[in-house]
Amino acid sequence: MAYVASIEAPLCSEQFGSGTARRCRAAADGSLQWDAWGRRWWAFSGAFTAKPGGRDGGERVAPGTAVPPLSRLLAVFLPQGFPDSVSPDYLPYQLWDSVQAFASSLSGSLATHAVLLGIGVGNAKASVSAATATWLVKDSTGMLGRIIFAWWMGSKMDCNAKQWRLFADILNDVAMLLEIMAPIFPICFTMTICISNLAKCIVGVAGGATRAALTMHQARRNNMADVSAKDGSQETLVSLAGLLVSLLMLPLVSDCPSLSLGCFFFLTALHIYANYRAVRALVIETLNERRLWLVLKHFLQRGEVLGPASANQMEPLWTGFWPSLSLSLGVPLHRVTSSVFELQKLVEGHQEPYLLRWDQSQNQVQVVLSQMAGPETILRAAAHGLVLGALQGDGPLPGELEGLRNRVRAGPEKESCVIVRETHQVLDKLFPKFLKGLQDAGWTTEKHQLEVDEWRATWLLCPEKKLL
Repeated sequence: MAYVASIEAPLCSEQFGSGTARRCRAAADGSLQWDAWGRRWWAFSGAFTAKPGGRDGGERVAPGTAVPPLSRLLAVFLPQGFPDSVSPDYLPYQLWDSVQAFASSLSGSLATHAVLLGIGVGNAKASVSAATATWLVKDSTGMLGRIIFAWWMGSKMDCNAKQWRLFADILNDVAMLLEIMAPIFPICFTMTICISNLAKCIVGVAGGATRAALTMHQARRNNMADVSAKDGSQETLVSLAGLLVSLLMLPLVSDCPSLSLGCFFFLTALHIYANYRAVRALVIETLNERRLWLVLKHFLQRGEVLGPASANQMEPLWTGFWPSLSLSLGVPLHRVTSSVFELQKLVEGHQEPYLLRWDQSQNQVQVVLSQMAGPETILRAAAHGLVLGALQGDGPLPGELEGLRNRVRAGPEKESCVIVRETHQVLDKLFPKFLKGLQDAGWTTEKHQLEVDEWRATWLLCPEKKLL
């Protein structure tokens, strides 16, 4: 069968990732004739050409035979399938993260120089045994601190990954400042570097844990390992550049303490600024307590649900800079009730698979979760607690909640149970709209980053309603 020299309609096409597709037509001899290979990489595109040959026949090109060097270099340091395989905030975060890593590498070189000087490197009178003992005490202090901090705060870092990430890097700067200042006070040298190493070990735990949480956010194709590995490659490249610059910088500043300290403060300022910009660039689509409160408050005041980008920009980044309301999810039942009467009073009006106790005097909300409670139930329970907190605050509220606020301000604290029951009825109307608004705005509601303890309970005084 004879073929026309060129058939206008393409027979098929192919593309690599989000690159430009190339089409294929039938050639006169019956072989496949491919268009010139095109490919899009990292916000730029270019036409790649190749010499004819191989089995494509005619004026074909072999795919990938003329890839520009820049694209090959990017493939070494970026996850496969970039940018579609990662979250949209990946690139700005990684750029600022590289800047902070470079500044931290230079600051670390100045701190290491100070520690070695304090231990006695270059001093003929220094004792090797004393230096070794100091180093061992420093390391053992850090190891113990790492274990204790991981036990104490490990479960909280998933909920506030951005805040802990920023905290870790600022604490790292404080640790390096202690190392630089240690040789100035030789009497306290050992204690100072022990405290510094303790802080650095805490930084290691917080930084590693939050990096894992952020990798989960960035990986969009079940490619956590690839994203993590490429992040390690980027960090290694930046550290290597920092090492080379340090080799040039240290001889210039080592003989002048004031110049060395000035360089350190400049690099520290750059490090903190770059860290702030990196963390602020993140747009996390799952709700923690901070983001849930911002979105819920906007919904109560304006009837609209903030999108992830807006809420993440408004989210406070300093650990501990948060509300007077104490919200505890997943508390044990024995903590909130001690008698049958109290249990009956607590269960009355609760048709959802959670029980809620509100202490107005301490502005504390404790939530007991049922075995049936799923992610959306936990979101509702958290929203319920935050609504109760809003009744003691300022700002406009929907009409039914405004009336309850006036009763809270005027009525005795013993009406807390009544207020809780009535807010249940209000949420029966508001929460379905709020939940749909979250989903429409791009929030992930199938999972959350709320801090929830492992306690679950069952109660028989009122039928439960399952809400997944």
